[in-house]
Amino acid sequence: MIPAQILEEVVKKFALCADKDKYAKAKDEAEKTDKNLAEILVGNNLIDEKTLYTKIGEYLNVPYIPLKGAEINKDILNLVPNPLALSHNVVAFDKNEQTIKLAMIDPTDMETAEFIRRKTGLEPDIYITSPTELKEALHLYRVGLEEEFKIIQEKTSEAVTGHDLKKVAEELPVINVVNSILEHAIYENASDIHIEPSEKELDIRYRIDGVLRPVMTLPKTLQNGIVARIKILANLKLDEHMAPQDGRFKIQLQEDKMAFRVSIIPVYDGEKIVMRLLPEGVKALTLDQLGFLPRAKQSVESAIKKPNGMILVTGPTGSGKTTTLYSVLGILNQPGVNISTIEDPIEYRIQGVNQSQVNPKVGFTFATGLRSFLRQDPNIIMVGEIRDQETAEISVHAAMTGHLVLSTLHTNDAPTTLPRLIDMGVPPFLVAYTVNVIIAQRLVRKICTYCKKEFKLDRNSLNELGKVFGTDKILALFKEFADLKPEEKSLEEVAFFKGEGCGRCNQTGYKGRMGIYEVLEMDEELTRKINEHATAGDIKAMAQAKGMLTMYEDGLIKAKKGITSIGEVLRVTKN
Repeated sequence: MIPAQILEEVVKKFALCADKDKYAKAKDEAEKTDKNLAEILVGNNLIDEKTLYTKIGEYLNVPYIPLKGAEINKDILNLVPNPLALSHNVVAFDKNEQTIKLAMIDPTDMETAEFIRRKTGLEPDIYITSPTELKEALHLYRVGLEEEFKIIQEKTSEAVTGHDLKKVAEELPVINVVNSILEHAIYENASDIHIEPSEKELDIRYRIDGVLRPVMTLPKTLQNGIVARIKILANLKLDEHMAPQDGRFKIQLQEDKMAFRVSIIPVYDGEKIVMRLLPEGVKALTLDQLGFLPRAKQSVESAIKKPNGMILVTGPTGSGKTTTLYSVLGILNQPGVNISTIEDPIEYRIQGVNQSQVNPKVGFTFATGLRSFLRQDPNIIMVGEIRDQETAEISVHAAMTGHLVLSTLHTNDAPTTLPRLIDMGVPPFLVAYTVNVIIAQRLVRKICTYCKKEFKLDRNSLNELGKVFGTDKILALFKEFADLKPEEKSLEEVAFFKGEGCGRCNQTGYKGRMGIYEVLEMDEELTRKINEHATAGDIKAMAQAKGMLTMYEDGLIKAKKGITSIGEVLRVTKN
């Protein structure tokens, strides 16, 4: 959608809204809801849609193009992938040898135009159009798909063998649709693709920055072809429809290689597919890039330098634990050390590291793999997850006998990890003497830098925040860690940040993610507490007295710094 600032300048310059009171109310509504100001102005009949977008075009020096009733060549239309067209409101309507003509609702979205230039090799010639006109053009995608799949529908309605499905999966329209879904997911920096069958349609959703977003809805007739195509790519059984299957494949997109981890399960209306996107050859992030504040970073670096002991990362599924472990491995990965990992599954390949994947079918579990590693002369061992007593005990004994052990657990915070290991059957004195550091974490979305806006919390938000954290505590925290300004004497005067929503962040106000952390570094006093069978609450109180920041506090500091929002911190830390 058009950025609010440009829209306001256009309305003012061309005097498009005579009723100033109604215009002010529309602006207020846009700020309080997720709706775009243009959508509200047109929806409330304050401005004619075509007039508004024509004038925006004049202001930006971009010609307006009406698309209703336009005949667009199918080959030209398909130069812009269907998911990209739907999510970024752009269609290709003409081209020549050098240029491709694009109709867009937001001509300032240069990122999308640049992607299309790279994909097609043609120079974008940008036009502006209205949402209603664009909707007409987007309908052509569905019409085209339905026409192409009339023949395939007849085939798949009778297809019962793997051979028939293979023929369907090799049809060019199926290949194009699947390629389009994969390419657009890469372009959007999605972490997962969900392909979900329903009674009458096939829904495609991407997980972007930790949140699932609907991308497109395809005709049900595409279902068998798409599932078969992905099974072929992942080398899975085509004629197996009643049992879960897992596989993997890679694609090359320009200079980038991307691996896809595929999981297929039977559901009521067919087979659901989830694909995890795993970039190949990506360098491990530094601790700064992960988002560690200076004090926490120093604790982690100190633990990494120790020749033996345990470094544990905790948090729920999808909280970035594996990324943190890989980043630590990247720091430790030197020619003079032998590093072995056992994972389930291997997510990223690391040059110079011996990586193994568990295989329960042949009895190769975390525990058996860990035992074998100890005969492989390792310096550093990474265990994907400590799930049971046997794995916990072997990990602790490996840490005691001169190895640096990295692993993950599923606990809500850092102090809870220590009693959790004891509950698994590891004696308290072993836990106390082997654990170097515990990192608890969550992932928060980062505010989009292109539409970041300063604001102050309203009374209701202040009250809620005060209840959760305590007003005086928050101000003291900001003063020490977040450069509180002299004029920010009370929470009402403290400036926070939010993203208004723009084309670059798909109107969400967020782009990218980073971690918020709770880093518990072991010392003699904490060791003594653990040996005395202290509770998680006792351990937490002592750690905080020694200066440990909780995840809430770490997140609040980053919200004050304008990296994330308070809403995000509360969203990911609530239990």
